[in-house]
Amino acid sequence: MKVSERIQKLRELMKKEKIDYYIVPSEDFHQSEYVAECFKARAYITGFTGSAGTALIGLEKAILWTDGRYFIQANQQLEGSGVELFKMRIPGWPTLEEWLMENVSEGQTLGFDGRVLPVNRYKDILKIKQNKNINIAMDKDLIEEIWTDKPEMPKEKVFILDTKYCGKSAKEKIQEVRNDMNKLGSKAYIISSLDDIAWLFNIRGNDVKNTPVVLSYALIDEDRAILYIDVEKISDSDKEALSREGIIIKNYEDVFEDIKEIKDSIIFDSDKVSAYIYEQINNDVKKIEELNITTKLKAIKNETEINSLKNCQLKDGVAMVRFIKWIKDNVGEEVITELSLADKLCEIRSKGELFIEESFATIAGYKEHAAMMHYSATEESAYELKKEGILLVDSGGQYFDGTTDITRSIILGKLTEEEKRDFTLVLKAHIGLMKAVFLKGTTGSNVDILSRRVLWEEGLDYKCGTGHGVGFCLSVHEGPQTIRPIPNTVELEPGMILTNEPGIYREGKHGIRTENIMLVVPDKKDEEFGEFYKFETMSYCPIDLEGIDVNLLTDYEKEWLNDYHKETYEKLSPFLNDDEKQFLKEETKAI
Repeated sequence: MKVSERIQKLRELMKKEKIDYYIVPSEDFHQSEYVAECFKARAYITGFTGSAGTALIGLEKAILWTDGRYFIQANQQLEGSGVELFKMRIPGWPTLEEWLMENVSEGQTLGFDGRVLPVNRYKDILKIKQNKNINIAMDKDLIEEIWTDKPEMPKEKVFILDTKYCGKSAKEKIQEVRNDMNKLGSKAYIISSLDDIAWLFNIRGNDVKNTPVVLSYALIDEDRAILYIDVEKISDSDKEALSREGIIIKNYEDVFEDIKEIKDSIIFDSDKVSAYIYEQINNDVKKIEELNITTKLKAIKNETEINSLKNCQLKDGVAMVRFIKWIKDNVGEEVITELSLADKLCEIRSKGELFIEESFATIAGYKEHAAMMHYSATEESAYELKKEGILLVDSGGQYFDGTTDITRSIILGKLTEEEKRDFTLVLKAHIGLMKAVFLKGTTGSNVDILSRRVLWEEGLDYKCGTGHGVGFCLSVHEGPQTIRPIPNTVELEPGMILTNEPGIYREGKHGIRTENIMLVVPDKKDEEFGEFYKFETMSYCPIDLEGIDVNLLTDYEKEWLNDYHKETYEKLSPFLNDDEKQFLKEETKAI
């Protein structure tokens, strides 16, 4: 069926159920950023395949909200569907809640599947219900009823991540969680987010492509640590291993009954726990809404994790050098497309020790395709590379010893003055953040300007964050730390991992991004002025010298680039053959 036909069938069902508006978020039952195929209801009903967005289907009107990463893509994919694009976080565009408050009428019914809507958004809906005197229907999964070929829930097996990579046993982590529960005055703690559960119990799976997690819930109290999961996914030996860590295994669906038995108090993250679970908690139970305890704990990588990650980043850097060499050697000599190059990069990465899978689907955008920040090539849209212009490749790997995320803009031939200038401005923005020294207590929103400043001075900007946290053999996007203009209160602390990825995206022309992963480390301490931190580079891969207008760089910036390239050669060359070494030497020569 076409998108318009799907929407029509949904509307027929809405009329039958007496529902006037139906919300379709992007999330699964665990409010995940990336979801299994069976949870891609919003993509199914709108045709928009980006990872973020919310659809509202009314009997007369259909709207999709998404953010700046996807405006170009959404405009293209929604064309002819009857779905209108609303731009998130752009002045003049109402939010979903604002639109509903303005347009929904008294007595009308707003529906959604309560399992895929987090508590925070549910509370906003309840405010609309109170103000507009509308009805709420949160127990209807209407998409499932029209999605005739909906994929089944994943059944992949679970594996346990060895502590030689991650540094702490599940038993140790559970005790740390209980210590924090005591400080917060709670007897119980429900966890819904998959990466938090995977981290806590040292389990990994394959239920979500590119993110090694398993569909599950966790409940921690003073005496028990319960993992709710499809028990068929766990081998007998792994069940025994988890039992030795003090973990009780129960069926996935049992959590909905067990939550009703909670007494006294419970902690939960209202951005991660669903409205449906929230409604199962007894009214007399004290509800403590906090950022997940596990999210705070896993954000600070321990010494074993940091050492593992450094090794992981070197392997990934070697793969990237081989990939860039392959591109430059073969462009114009053989047919290479945005799709085939992604396959080649995965093939090269897969030869690295401890490789599991890609950490996300490679974003390979050539020329104007790269202006779409999260462009996804298809057989119909994929460009063939030529000896001209800029190729943007954003990619990463999942390894037993870490997760990687790196972007390089690769020069394939002669550039325009604008392309070369933009490439150099992005490099300057990257260096501006990389060289930051900041006082203890600084947040990511405080340092974001160090990257954007050089672009703002030229009247340029990028409609996304500058950096995000990265998991350990987990989600490539991990909180709570982030670097973006939106104010936040999460302090940057030693042991935190973040990306540094400014960019310039000119619709119809080109997209340029330079991304490395960096580690927060101590810098200096002064009795009078306090404690200072800085960023340490973890990603090593050459930045294409052919894209740089040296005249736009300061001596300070030239020194950083030369030092970075010198270190890149020293760290990666021992793993390369003579031909690859010579290539890397040329790519990292001093300017």
